Amino acid sequence: MKKKNVKDLLAWYSENKRDLPWRHTKDSYKIWISETMLQQTRVETVIPYYERFLKNLPTVSSLAKIHEDELLKLWEGLGYYSRARNLQKAAKILYENGFDFLPPIKEVLQSLPGIGPYTVGAVLSIAYDISEPAIDGNVMRVLSRIYEEKEDILKPKIREKYRLILQDLMKDEKASDFTQSFIELGALVCTRNPSCGVCPLKSCCKAYQHQTISLYPMKKVKKEKPIFKKTAFLFKYNNVYMIHKRDSEGLLANLYEIPNVDSFFTVDEVQEYLQTKHIFYENLQEIGEVKHVFSHQIWIIKVYFVSLQEKICHELFVSSKEIQEKYSLPTVFQKVWTLQKEKNQKLF
Repeated sequence: MKKKNVKDLLAWYSENKRDLPWRHTKDSYKIWISETMLQQTRVETVIPYYERFLKNLPTVSSLAKIHEDELLKLWEGLGYYSRARNLQKAAKILYENGFDFLPPIKEVLQSLPGIGPYTVGAVLSIAYDISEPAIDGNVMRVLSRIYEEKEDILKPKIREKYRLILQDLMKDEKASDFTQSFIELGALVCTRNPSCGVCPLKSCCKAYQHQTISLYPMKKVKKEKPIFKKTAFLFKYNNVYMIHKRDSEGLLANLYEIPNVDSFFTVDEVQEYLQTKHIFYENLQEIGEVKHVFSHQIWIIKVYFVSLQEKICHELFVSSKEIQEKYSLPTVFQKVWTLQKEKNQKLF
């Protein structure tokens, strides 16, 4: 790949780039938020979250000061909640050191929680036009085809090899456009099912020239995800429902959940379970199952509606409105919450 190819890519980007809200700013904080949200999440999903997030938290200081429950409510539905927690941890460090923005200092950015090499490169190049490559999955897919990369692209040594290549290519170019042009090409053209005919880099792409596109990128074969079966209980007393907070460690840490156990229960087993817990109820009904796929595991949850005779001591009961506006339920438990509507049952 040569400088001429970069010029072709930049010209293509100028004509074909999408109109995205974070492309209308050079604010390092806003770019940081967008890049964090875009990790593992589709652009069309991110846009409304990004706009709502910045409306409520327009600065580093506002992010540093917000209560975690409110922050997680803003993040609700985006998944990978550690991203939100790391955003706040980093914001607190910046705020405590007198910054209400992300400074153009690589060493400072690298030291912040949740900020890896890609985000460092994105902030420096997009916000400050500093020649620091930002290499995400899209970029690695493009490069693996251009160079017919025979090794696993997830290996650190491979990413470092391409970081050096890009750093040399982006010299004397506008770093912001350079970074975004590669990302955009991977998102729109050099996809899993690429449109090679319209690619501005096909003249330097070895995989295109050799018709080996389908072989790249090379990755290790993923292991099958383990499946965990659970039973959830929609406990209702009058017009309020029971939720509680998960432990502070592990998957979905510190988020609110619908009460559940790590096993599939039959109706008889549910009755026995409630009896041992001294939970007294008026009505018990199985209402179906939900499935949720995490990055490394799958949950299948059997759901029971339980109308209580009395509140369970020391547990949190909240209204439907509070669940919508105050308490953050991760997507898997949002599915449990809405199951009765999907089944069109008159339980609530």
